[in-house]
Amino acid sequence: MSAELLLCFVIGYFLLLFVVAWYTSRNSNNESFFIGNRNSNWMLVAFGMIGTSLSGVTFVSVPGGVGNILKQGFLPNAFGYFQVVIGNLLGYFVIAFVLLPLYYKMNLTSIYNYLKQRFGTWAYKTGASFFILSRTVGATARLYLVINILHIFILSRLNIPFWVSVAVVLIMILLYTFKGGVKTIVYTDTLQTTLMILGLIVCTIYILSNLHLSFGEAINAMEAKSLTKIFNTDFKTKGFFLKQIIGGAFITIAMTGLDQELMQKNISVKNLKDSQKNMVTFSIIFFFVTLLFLVLGGLLYLYAYHYGAGFKTIMVDNKPVWAFVSNNTNITGDGLFPSVALGLIQSMPSFISVIFIIALISALFPSADGALTALTSSFCIDILDIKERSLDEKQQRNIRMSVHLTLTIVFFVCILIFRWIDSRSIIDKILDMAGYTYGPLLGLFSFGILTKRSLPNHFSIALIAVISPVLCYYLQQYSPQYLNGYVIGIEVLLLNGIFTFIGLLSISKKA
Repeated sequence: MSAELLLCFVIGYFLLLFVVAWYTSRNSNNESFFIGNRNSNWMLVAFGMIGTSLSGVTFVSVPGGVGNILKQGFLPNAFGYFQVVIGNLLGYFVIAFVLLPLYYKMNLTSIYNYLKQRFGTWAYKTGASFFILSRTVGATARLYLVINILHIFILSRLNIPFWVSVAVVLIMILLYTFKGGVKTIVYTDTLQTTLMILGLIVCTIYILSNLHLSFGEAINAMEAKSLTKIFNTDFKTKGFFLKQIIGGAFITIAMTGLDQELMQKNISVKNLKDSQKNMVTFSIIFFFVTLLFLVLGGLLYLYAYHYGAGFKTIMVDNKPVWAFVSNNTNITGDGLFPSVALGLIQSMPSFISVIFIIALISALFPSADGALTALTSSFCIDILDIKERSLDEKQQRNIRMSVHLTLTIVFFVCILIFRWIDSRSIIDKILDMAGYTYGPLLGLFSFGILTKRSLPNHFSIALIAVISPVLCYYLQQYSPQYLNGYVIGIEVLLLNGIFTFIGLLSISKKA
């Protein structure tokens, strides 16, 4: 299919989003932007959060990661990511029955106000600052992955520079979130999640049909190529199942329960009971949708094998690399799904290519629009204190819009940086970064919830929150040397939280 025709479908999709945004943002005010006037439908929030949590990274990296070769014995990663998903499910229940009751009891607009009421301004500003850092890095990494795919397969063919591609996508997101905020994205996320899951199902059915396999036969074929193994029992490796499950649980608690973006949508629901129903429903759907992404990953590798792809050594930057190659092109990891769906391995029906592009954009936008809205809310409320100052509705709106525009520019710069440091499989990078940036948040909130001790309203809180990730980085780099070959992986988040907790304990006193 021509790049011009695919671009027409992309433009049509944007126009549909603008119509939804215009309709839902009528009569909006600042409370609509920040928390949807606390009137969001819990079922819409639950379904829309699937798109926000999965994002374009899951859509591309999780299927592609099934065939990624592990260093130990050149075995594929297979369904190893599902260990993290099991941990995710446990983490969502902690959020539903521990954190949400706390947020509703305190009637929070920004969840970091909990730290202010519990410990004072320094803890509050530290928590909000780490969220802003974490979400900016994570959101722009996700955006980079999808925009890069759109650029490679559509926009570069039209001789459009990468920076223009980035600018256009960000302007689109800016325009449809500028006025309505949470009130708008509850509806746009629902639309986008529907299209993303539809794309996932259609692509799965097509590949099964093309290979003339039933679902059971496909699973057997994957198993024959060692693509279905879930549990890693080597405790020294980063993929050891207990590390992955425990790390997955804490990743969820930190990246969802202590994240203003996702909690902003939850606390926009009318009451605690509906918010808890939202979280439990979302977690169960998330569990099965991610499993289907892994199955699709196995199918994509079977499809590529069937049409001549395979592993071989190629030269990358003058170094030999073991990669999955089709037609002399490296399609390892994030490149696999786009290569199959857009017909680079074997000619595909045009409707599959269209569905893939629309589903990919639908996976991109829920994480991007929610992040931009949540960062704007957090910066305005937590850093600029617009709720505490004597500002009227118009003044607050002007500040909010200025921050929204500034953050869009920051997103633009960060995506260009990711372009410069490019990675073949970005989901591992996001999980690694989350361990360092969300760890201090985990330590701060757990100290507040699990102890009754008080902290001095002092810069030492921020200092501890900075030192802890540095210690974790040092320990992770040298753990094989110091710990008899043991490699620290996803559990770095838990270690980071523990270091922060211990540091806070050392400066605390009895309340």
